[in-house]
Order: sequence, then structure tokens, then C-alpha cells
Amino acid sequence: MQTRTDAKQYSRLVRNTVFGVTLSGIFAVSAWADINVGVTLSATGPAAVLGIPERNTVEFCPTTIAGEMVNYVVLDDATNPGEATKNARKFVTENRADVIIGSSTVPTGLAVTEVAHETKTPQLLLAPTPYTDPAKDAWAFRLPQSSGLMAKALVEHMKATKVKTLGFIGYADSFGESFLNGLKAALDGSNIKLTVVERYNRTDTSVTGQALKVISANPDAVLVVGSGTPAALPQTTLVERGYKGRFYQSHGAVSRPFLKVGGKAVDGTVFPIGPIVVAEQLSDSHPSRKVALAYQKKYEAKYGAGSVSSFGGHMYDACLVLQAAVPTALKKAKPGTAEFRAALRDAIEATRDIVGTHGVFNYTAKDHYGHDQRARVLIIADNGDWKLIKQPAK
Repeated sequence: MQTRTDAKQYSRLVRNTVFGVTLSGIFAVSAWADINVGVTLSATGPAAVLGIPERNTVEFCPTTIAGEMVNYVVLDDATNPGEATKNARKFVTENRADVIIGSSTVPTGLAVTEVAHETKTPQLLLAPTPYTDPAKDAWAFRLPQSSGLMAKALVEHMKATKVKTLGFIGYADSFGESFLNGLKAALDGSNIKLTVVERYNRTDTSVTGQALKVISANPDAVLVVGSGTPAALPQTTLVERGYKGRFYQSHGAVSRPFLKVGGKAVDGTVFPIGPIVVAEQLSDSHPSRKVALAYQKKYEAKYGAGSVSSFGGHMYDACLVLQAAVPTALKKAKPGTAEFRAALRDAIEATRDIVGTHGVFNYTAKDHYGHDQRARVLIIADNGDWKLIKQPAK
């Protein structure tokens, strides 16, 4: 008969054997697992720069919590909301998932939320999806910072640096719309005028038309809202066309591949981001410094110096939230049941002061982001690296 110890060893063996071989493979088997976690990520497609470090980070998530085995099934949704929906349905029907983690982008994340609500399965989102419907949002908990929180940090910097007019080029999807709404709220009463708003698609190869309209408006600064490497396209196009103003980007753009694609054109750009990206530059008093450095050490030991990213940090934080909530849920029900899923949802919402790589999480019934100002810092792109902005330049 297989013992619990043998099962744990076997689960790890299978996961380590399959991990990295196929993007849509199962990383652990469910034969002996007590808690099933379905993970859908955008490991291919336009958001691969987000999904790959998230996928890699699953390896560092706990295989036991409170004495119970934890089993991860990881699937690639190719940055496609339809595939994300399929993956989510597979988790709940075939894998009997107790919780779903994912997906990597706002559109794919919202698609999974539909399934999570329908099946009453708690969801840990790796994208800053906007609130949509109270019933659906009741099951969805975000790990990234809200667009409003990040937009406010940027506007504070704009005010300090005397920006008076602002142009916007953002994704023509739910992420772009969410950030634009957060920006407008942050601009209210700031005396900064939003003079031009342009949109583009994640798969676009040219944004010349949008860039020319922004240049014609000649704002003091431009905010680009995209994610991963596609976020570089509007900025490089504007620079090539002669725009000389200041640039801002959202937290969705912060990645090494973005810096590589953008090159010198993105130097001097200001970004809001979670503490993980500049963990070594944080003060010793910052609550996330120790956790972020511990994750960075694990990740870079396997994937190389400088490979850690904010997106992988969201996956790591999701596992920390799960680790904190599961013991409470286990007191009320057993995994694999509707009662356990409901208890886990309630436990996530009630857990306090979870220190992660991106800040300190305190979810409530009214706040399924759970972040405060400790979850954001401002950084600047400088010669292919990130530097913490301790005080806005005057």
C-alpha cells in the first residue's frame, strides 16, 4: 500500500520530470493528492513573458499544507480567453480542483472568473482584473495591485515633476480600459489634463497612426499601458517619430524582455511596480524585502541571475495566500467538496497580514485586492536595469 510519504515523493518526482517538458503537461498526479490546485497560465502567445515565470514558480509552491498533500495541474491557455475557459472547466470537472490560480492577463483572468463563479470555486488571479459583478467577484481574489493604486502613484510623480498635459496609448481590452479608468480617477483635481487617448491591440505590429496623433497633441508626457514586450511598441514608435516628452508605463510592462526590446528608447521611463522587482534596493524596514529576497534566491538559483520577475512573484504570493488560508478551511470541511471550496473562499477573505513579495495582503469582503501603499514603489528604467525612485525628481 502506498504511504503518505511515498505519495509525496512520487508526486514530486512526476512533477519534476514533466516540468519544463511541455507547457500543457500535468505537473503532479492526483492519485493520492488531498488538495487539487488548477493553474492556467499564458505561457505562450502575446503574454508569454508573464506566463513563463509564473509557470516556473509553481515549482516553489508547497506540496503539503497542514499535513495534507497539494497537487498542481498546470495548463497553458496561450493568452486566449477561450482556452482559459476550457482549462478552468477541465480543472473543476476532471481534476476536482479546490481552487484555481490564474490566468496571466486581464481578459483570460476574467474568462476564468466566469467558471469560478459558476462552479463556486475560489480563484486566485494573477492579473489586475476590474470588479465586474458582486456575485462573481465574491470568488475572485487578485494578487497584482489594482490599476487605480498604480495609476495614483504615477500621477503623484507627474504632479511632482510639473507635468501639465498627458497622452495615453493603451491596450484596447479590459486591462487598458481598467487602467484608463483608474488614471482618470487619479487625475481628478490634479490640474493635469488628459489631451489624447489612443488604443492598440496586443498583437499589433505597428502603431504609427496612434503615435502620430499623440505627437500632434504634443503632451508633456505619455503613459503607455500594455504588458510584456508588446508594451514597448508604442514607446519605440514615438521615439522614432521624434517625441521628446517624458514616458510612463504601467506595472504590466515591467520585465527583462521589455527592457531588451525597448533598448535605449525606454531609458528614463517611470513605472509603478511591486517591491519584488527591486527587493535588494528596499530598506531593511520594508515588510516585503525578506520574503522577496528569499523567493529571488530560489528562482535565480535555477533560472539564472536577473531572471526573477514581478509576474512570478504574483504566483509565489498566490501560494503564500493559499498556505495561510488552507489550515482554517480544513477545520470546516474536507478537500474535494463544495463545503471545502466555500470554506477556503471564506478563509482567504478573512486571512490578515500575509506578507508577500508584492506587499502585505489583507483581503476583506469589500476589497479583493488586499493591497495598501506598501504594495507599490516607483522605479525607472536605466541602461537595461531598474532603479528604485526614492524621491520624485524635482
